[in-house]
Amino acid sequence: MHAIQTLDARTIIDAGIAEAERIGNPTNIAVVDASGCLLAFARMDDAWRGSVDIAIGKAWTARAFDVETKALAKLAQPGADLYGIHASNGAKVMIFACGMPIKEGETVIGAVGVSGGTGKQDEGVAEAAAQAFARG
Repeated sequence: MHAIQTLDARTIIDAGIAEAERIGNPTNIAVVDASGCLLAFARMDDAWRGSVDIAIGKAWTARAFDVETKALAKLAQPGADLYGIHASNGAKVMIFACGMPIKEGETVIGAVGVSGGTGKQDEGVAEAAAQAFARG
Protein backbone atom coordinates (compact mmCIF):
# COMPACT_ATOMS: atom_id res chain seq x y z
CA MET A 1 0.00 0.00 0.00
CA HIS A 2 1.32 3.39 -0.94
CA ALA A 3 1.13 6.21 1.56
CA ILE A 4 1.25 9.87 0.61
CA GLN A 5 4.78 11.11 1.21
CA THR A 6 6.22 14.62 1.18
CA LEU A 7 7.17 14.36 -2.49
CA ASP A 8 3.64 13.24 -3.38
CA ALA A 9 2.23 16.15 -1.41
CA ARG A 10 4.45 18.61 -3.30
CA THR A 11 3.28 17.13 -6.61
CA ILE A 12 -0.35 17.50 -5.50
CA ILE A 13 0.16 21.09 -4.36
CA ASP A 14 2.14 22.06 -7.47
CA ALA A 15 -0.68 20.77 -9.69
CA GLY A 16 -3.21 22.75 -7.66
CA ILE A 17 -1.12 25.90 -7.90
CA ALA A 18 -0.76 25.46 -11.66
CA GLU A 19 -4.54 25.24 -12.04
CA ALA A 20 -5.14 28.20 -9.73
CA GLU A 21 -2.67 30.26 -11.77
CA ARG A 22 -4.33 29.13 -15.00
CA ILE A 23 -7.73 30.37 -13.81
CA GLY A 24 -6.24 33.47 -12.19
CA ASN A 25 -7.39 32.82 -8.64
CA PRO A 26 -4.91 32.73 -5.76
CA THR A 27 -5.81 29.98 -3.34
CA ASN A 28 -4.79 27.92 -0.33
CA ILE A 29 -4.08 24.20 -0.75
CA ALA A 30 -3.63 21.63 2.01
CA VAL A 31 -2.65 17.96 1.83
CA VAL A 32 -3.11 15.53 4.72
CA ASP A 33 -1.80 12.00 5.04
CA ALA A 34 -3.78 8.84 5.84
CA SER A 35 -3.99 9.79 9.51
CA GLY A 36 -5.33 13.26 8.71
CA CYS A 37 -2.12 15.03 9.72
CA LEU A 38 -1.12 18.05 7.66
CA LEU A 39 1.66 16.99 5.33
CA ALA A 40 1.98 20.06 3.11
CA PHE A 41 0.35 23.45 2.69
CA ALA A 42 0.67 26.34 0.24
CA ARG A 43 -0.82 29.80 0.41
CA MET A 44 -0.46 31.58 -2.90
CA ASP A 45 0.37 35.29 -2.93
CA ASP A 46 -2.81 37.31 -2.31
CA ALA A 47 -4.87 34.26 -1.28
CA TRP A 48 -7.34 35.03 1.48
CA ARG A 49 -5.86 34.58 4.95
CA GLY A 50 -9.28 33.52 6.21
CA SER A 51 -9.19 30.53 3.87
CA VAL A 52 -6.03 29.00 5.34
CA ASP A 53 -7.81 27.15 8.14
CA ILE A 54 -10.72 26.32 5.83
CA ALA A 55 -8.43 24.57 3.31
CA ILE A 56 -6.76 22.59 6.08
CA GLY A 57 -10.15 21.74 7.59
CA LYS A 58 -11.51 20.58 4.24
CA ALA A 59 -8.57 18.21 3.75
CA TRP A 60 -8.91 16.89 7.31
CA THR A 61 -12.67 16.42 6.94
CA ALA A 62 -12.33 14.60 3.61
CA ARG A 63 -9.93 12.15 5.27
CA ALA A 64 -11.79 11.88 8.57
CA PHE A 65 -14.99 10.81 6.82
CA ASP A 66 -13.49 9.44 3.57
CA VAL A 67 -15.89 11.49 1.49
CA GLU A 68 -15.77 14.63 -0.61
CA THR A 69 -16.83 17.54 1.54
CA LYS A 70 -19.30 18.51 -1.19
CA ALA A 71 -21.20 15.26 -0.53
CA LEU A 72 -20.94 15.72 3.23
CA ALA A 73 -22.40 19.22 2.91
CA LYS A 74 -25.58 17.81 1.38
CA LEU A 75 -25.94 15.37 4.28
CA ALA A 76 -25.37 18.16 6.83
CA GLN A 77 -28.29 20.38 5.86
CA PRO A 78 -31.18 20.96 8.30
CA GLY A 79 -33.33 17.85 8.41
CA ALA A 80 -30.65 15.63 6.85
CA ASP A 81 -29.02 12.68 8.60
CA LEU A 82 -25.79 14.48 9.52
CA TYR A 83 -27.22 17.87 10.44
CA GLY A 84 -24.95 19.39 13.09
CA ILE A 85 -21.84 17.42 12.13
CA HIS A 86 -19.95 20.66 11.57
CA ALA A 87 -20.06 21.24 15.33
CA SER A 88 -18.40 17.89 16.07
CA ASN A 89 -14.68 17.25 16.50
CA GLY A 90 -14.13 20.62 18.13
CA ALA A 91 -15.94 22.35 15.23
CA LYS A 92 -13.12 21.21 12.94
CA VAL A 93 -15.46 19.65 10.36
CA MET A 94 -15.82 21.70 7.18
CA ILE A 95 -19.01 21.24 5.20
CA PHE A 96 -17.98 23.34 2.21
CA ALA A 97 -17.14 21.76 -1.14
CA CYS A 98 -13.54 21.12 -2.25
CA GLY A 99 -12.13 18.68 0.24
CA MET A 100 -11.34 15.47 -1.69
CA PRO A 101 -10.04 12.12 -0.52
CA ILE A 102 -7.04 10.75 -2.37
CA LYS A 103 -7.29 7.05 -3.01
CA GLU A 104 -5.14 4.18 -4.05
CA GLY A 105 -7.65 1.73 -5.46
CA GLU A 106 -10.50 1.86 -2.95
CA THR A 107 -8.31 2.82 0.00
CA VAL A 108 -8.15 6.46 1.12
CA ILE A 109 -4.51 7.35 1.73
CA GLY A 110 -4.88 11.10 2.26
CA ALA A 111 -6.84 14.12 1.11
CA VAL A 112 -6.55 17.56 -0.40
CA GLY A 113 -8.44 20.69 0.62
CA VAL A 114 -8.71 23.94 -1.35
CA SER A 115 -10.13 27.31 -0.37
CA GLY A 116 -9.91 30.84 -1.69
CA GLY A 117 -12.25 31.16 -4.64
CA THR A 118 -15.77 30.33 -5.67
CA GLY A 119 -16.92 26.77 -5.22
CA LYS A 120 -16.40 26.11 -8.91
CA GLN A 121 -12.88 27.58 -8.86
CA ASP A 122 -11.89 25.66 -5.74
CA GLU A 123 -13.35 22.44 -7.12
CA GLY A 124 -11.31 22.75 -10.32
CA VAL A 125 -8.13 23.32 -8.33
CA ALA A 126 -8.88 20.41 -5.98
CA GLU A 127 -9.63 18.07 -8.89
CA ALA A 128 -6.39 19.03 -10.67
CA ALA A 129 -4.45 18.52 -7.46
CA ALA A 130 -6.00 15.12 -6.69
CA GLN A 131 -5.52 13.93 -10.26
CA ALA A 132 -1.82 14.76 -10.09
CA PHE A 133 -1.37 12.01 -7.53
CA ALA A 134 -3.18 9.51 -9.73
CA ARG A 135 -0.77 10.35 -12.57
CA GLY A 136 2.30 10.52 -10.28
